[in-house]
Formats: sequence, structure tokens, C-alpha cells
Amino acid sequence: MQVPLVLNLSAFLPQHHLLSPSLLLNQPMSDYFITSPKPCSSKQINHKKLFKRLSLFFSLIFSTVMIVLLIWYAVHPSKPQFSLQDAVIYQMNLSSEHLLTSAMQVTLVSKNPNQRIGIYYDKLGAYASYKGQQITIQSFFPPFYQGHEDVNVLSSWLAGNSVPVPPSFAYDMDTDQPAGGFLLNVKLAGRVRWKVATWTSGHYNLEVKCEAFMAYTKYSASGSPVSLMPGSQCHSSV
Repeated sequence: MQVPLVLNLSAFLPQHHLLSPSLLLNQPMSDYFITSPKPCSSKQINHKKLFKRLSLFFSLIFSTVMIVLLIWYAVHPSKPQFSLQDAVIYQMNLSSEHLLTSAMQVTLVSKNPNQRIGIYYDKLGAYASYKGQQITIQSFFPPFYQGHEDVNVLSSWLAGNSVPVPPSFAYDMDTDQPAGGFLLNVKLAGRVRWKVATWTSGHYNLEVKCEAFMAYTKYSASGSPVSLMPGSQCHSSV
């Protein structure tokens, strides 16, 4: 006769694993099916990609700026050089109402001292002044390009018709007469750009001041022109 074998597995299990069927039925399923937390590795990968992209972007900007600065310092442009070659005053009449009418012709030489940089003269005008008083209207030169170490001759006719001047103007002219000459300032103002290979810079302001020592004669009576004396100097700034 076979005796059925009954094993009591509860004897081999810990007490906290023993749950009655009624207790299992009364407990919510969420107590037994615990979802594991979602992995955040995908978010971390996105942050890493964003960081890499930002690092690459700023590295490119930094490299570009450094290359431009190195090129700029390697071929640092020198300001253009000017000299006043000739200046002749054909007319300078002062009326009793302190109105000055003048006419003169000036010739300047411009040189680009740079070996690797060209200069665009987009705007350049000249006028004459005496004792800080502008006595002619501004005359503009046509725009031009000046290549490496090129030299250009600039000639312009400067004139002023009934330009108001202070009452001390006649006194200053009479004071300069015994000295045999007077100082006339020829000024230039404009906008230039630098050209390095295929790269062109933005605009820069150019100012030139030339001191012209004019030989004083009695041109009012004889009508002879007043010519430039040796020793004139020009100073430019950009």
C-alpha cells in the first residue's frame, strides 16, 4: 500500500514569505509589482552631446579670433604717409565786412608704406585753414585704391567765396607780413579700409594735417601768387 507523501514546504521557508491566500487577495497589485526606476542614461547622453557641441562652437570662435589677431599683428598696418609738394595762393581778398574770398591750388603725395596691405580711400576731402579758421570749402578727391608701397599724387583746387572770418583776421595777416611769410594749414579728412589678401577691414577715420609755410608778398597790389616755402610737414592719424 502506497502512502502519499506530503511535504510541508512551509517548514523550509522563512516566516516572512508565508502569506495566506486571503491576504494575497486583499493586497493591491502595486504592492507586489514594483516598477524599477527609469534609467537616466539617455538624459545624460543628451547633456553630453550638448556640452560637446557648445565646446566645439566656442573653440571655433576662439580659434578664429586668434587667427585674425595673429594675422593682424603679423601684418600690422602702418598709417599712410603724406607730404605737401606744392601750394600756390592765387587770391586772398578780405572785404570790409570781414568776408574772405580765396583761391589756391595744392598738390600732395600719398604713400602706402605697407608691403602686404592695400588701402581703400573711400572718402577723402581737403580744405585750408588759417589761425584755426577754415577759409575754403572742402574739396573731395575721387575714391581710389592704393596698392602695396604705391605712391599717388593728389592735386586739388581749394576756394572759398565770401567766407565769414573774425575781425582779428586782418590784424593777424598784417602781423605776419613783416616776417615775410605766414603759416597755412592744409587738412585732409576721410575714411579708409585696409585690404589683406582677400580680407577687407571696416572703415577707419583718416586725418592729415600739413603745415604750409607761404612766402608773403604784396600779392594784393601786384597780383603775383604766393608760393610754398621749403620746410612743410604733414602728420597723419588713423
